[in-house]
Amino acid sequence: MSTLQSVPALGTHPANGRNPSRSETRDLLSHATYDLLVIGGGILGTSVAWHAAQAGLRVAMVDAGDFAGATSSASSKLVHGGLRYLQTGAVKLVAENHHERRVLAKDVAPHLVNPLTFYLPVYKGGPVGAAKLGAGVFAYSALSAFGDGVGKVISPAKAQAANPGLRTDNLKAVAVYYDHQMNDSRVAVMTVRAAVESGAVVLNHAEVTGLRFTQGRVTGAELKDRLDGTEFGVNARVVLNATGPWVDHLRTMEDKGAAPSIRLSKGAHIVMKRKSPWKAAMATPIDKYRITFALPWEDQLLLGTTDEMYEGDPADVRATESDIQQILDEAAFSIRDADLDRSLMTYAFAGLRVLPGGPGDVAQAKRETVVTEGKGGMLSVAGGKWTTYRHIGRTVMDKLAKLPGSPLTEDMLPVGDLVRRVPLPGVANPNAVAHRLLVDREPGRRIDPLTARHLATHYGALSFDIARLVNEDPSLGERIHPDGPEIWAQVVYARDNEWAQTADDVLRRRTTLTIRGLDTDEVRTRVDELLAQRG
Repeated sequence: MSTLQSVPALGTHPANGRNPSRSETRDLLSHATYDLLVIGGGILGTSVAWHAAQAGLRVAMVDAGDFAGATSSASSKLVHGGLRYLQTGAVKLVAENHHERRVLAKDVAPHLVNPLTFYLPVYKGGPVGAAKLGAGVFAYSALSAFGDGVGKVISPAKAQAANPGLRTDNLKAVAVYYDHQMNDSRVAVMTVRAAVESGAVVLNHAEVTGLRFTQGRVTGAELKDRLDGTEFGVNARVVLNATGPWVDHLRTMEDKGAAPSIRLSKGAHIVMKRKSPWKAAMATPIDKYRITFALPWEDQLLLGTTDEMYEGDPADVRATESDIQQILDEAAFSIRDADLDRSLMTYAFAGLRVLPGGPGDVAQAKRETVVTEGKGGMLSVAGGKWTTYRHIGRTVMDKLAKLPGSPLTEDMLPVGDLVRRVPLPGVANPNAVAHRLLVDREPGRRIDPLTARHLATHYGALSFDIARLVNEDPSLGERIHPDGPEIWAQVVYARDNEWAQTADDVLRRRTTLTIRGLDTDEVRTRVDELLAQRG
């Protein structure tokens, strides 16, 4: 029997517009039986929680760290069709990726996903010739029905006019194609918010210390609040393990004899200040299988990535000096030395790709999502990519419905009956939002144009909630750091509406201060003070 009729809706925001406190959320989690408990608040878990709540299920989601605090916020920030997949003949996959990319950009998150032109330089003696690349980018555009333009080849001079930092020595031609990019952390927190608005109950910084069993089946989890040590539990009819690099750790809690199911590949990136205009992204072939990116992102230049087997503790993954040097060396294939000076680096980070277990080079491994059922009935989902995260959520829901004897089949809407293109919160045209922020301000309470643009492209229409905070307290309209667009109202908003609990939650994932190198000791101290004022 469904629990939906016996307990009032729990996931909605209270009347004051703020999220429930952590103690209130723990009470909600521990005093009801949920249809689905999602362990892991990365993008896969969050997508499943969002779709499951839309399907009418009572959903809880927990994460040991912050939402999207690991792999999901360490991506290359791309929403793309996957040009390299054409090499393997995966035409259908590229077409499907293009479809999802365009749905995200047009319907689901036009306020968060932005178009991006790519240059693919062809050098004398390089791994791929101009004719082959020209044909490839044309085919790539065709698989997107030429919705973004036609892939083509341009001259080195034309490319350098847009990207003065382009290295032109031995440059024969430049292929052009089109994709999109995003701020992965912002898309993740908006998806968490969408899940909550659909009825889910969520809690970050809550670690699973054990699983609950009923007659041999997993029926919940024991948890510990990592911020204050409070222990509590959650009961659920079905448990989903979406813990990314930790997926096998949780599987051994279910079955001590569970064999490893995944392998990990580390991908590192570095962020640089830009010395010159950078109007197009660069995708430079390193060898037959790998491309290195130079992406204009958040007013900076994002370089990477690496792709190497990782066998250590996922919690210890870092961008090492060796990673940084490799990224700089590979970037130098197509970028002038002046733009790669180490003094320009503001941040370095690394994440772990979750790949299916098996032999072979991780760089050539398939990027696919695998869903398995364990001995105690717990489902585990691993692998995938940002572009298709909505599709993965629906796929897991379909798997839940089709499990033999699934306790949820009768209580959830069929996946095919869900609204297909539900937008993320704040959906709006960012140009219109930025204009409104500038013209609707109170006299004497001006929002800087750069800040208005930043808010519009990271919050959409929710920017007006941040503007209201500034109207109530003009000091919150001051910039956090003079070299960045963020204002103090964003910290308060992150605290009260976006589950930010720590300075890193705010500086690394709710804002761009860390990646810009602006998270000074003074800034961190003030952020901690504002977080401590939580009502």
